[in-house]
Amino acid sequence: MADQPGVIVVTGIMAAGKSTVAQALAERLPASVHLRGDVFRRMIVNGRVEISEDLEAAAAEQLRLRYDLAVAAAARYVAAGFTVVYQDVILGPVLGDIVAELAAVADVHVVVLAPSVAEVARREAGRAKTGYGAWTPEALDAGLRDETPRVGLWVDSSDLTVDETVETILARLEEARVSKVSGGPVGVEE
Repeated sequence: MADQPGVIVVTGIMAAGKSTVAQALAERLPASVHLRGDVFRRMIVNGRVEISEDLEAAAAEQLRLRYDLAVAAAARYVAAGFTVVYQDVILGPVLGDIVAELAAVADVHVVVLAPSVAEVARREAGRAKTGYGAWTPEALDAGLRDETPRVGLWVDSSDLTVDETVETILARLEEARVSKVSGGPVGVEE
């Protein structure tokens, strides 16, 4: 990974620790970028449609736009020689789509943070921002575990500190690899 820039996708449900872990991971890598996918949603000043359980068409379109912008930004950073730690909530089959798009420009590693529902609820209660409204941690966690392709490295970070989680990722980074630039995506279900 150190010889060639690539992308490490860090995903999981809300309050799984994605932002904190992605930042700490990026800080440990030379020439790195922490790309926060949600920034593209927050840039919409008027007309933003919030994502809800029923995922109306406009919200789905904006979510896909957010992913497309993040993939494009990641590609530009990789082309400039940076390793990109791309952090976002990417659940379900779309994770495979994003990996395939990123694989056209970089080696891709996927890290899915999957702490227990009880730990997510504890973390959510202790943070200033709130991610859960219409959803519950149980419902989103079920979607993660039932609908997201089993690719990359899945880490139960329930009992790990941020540093321990980053150490686990770095030690097992090869397990997180889901594609190589030359060969395209591997291990991603179509």
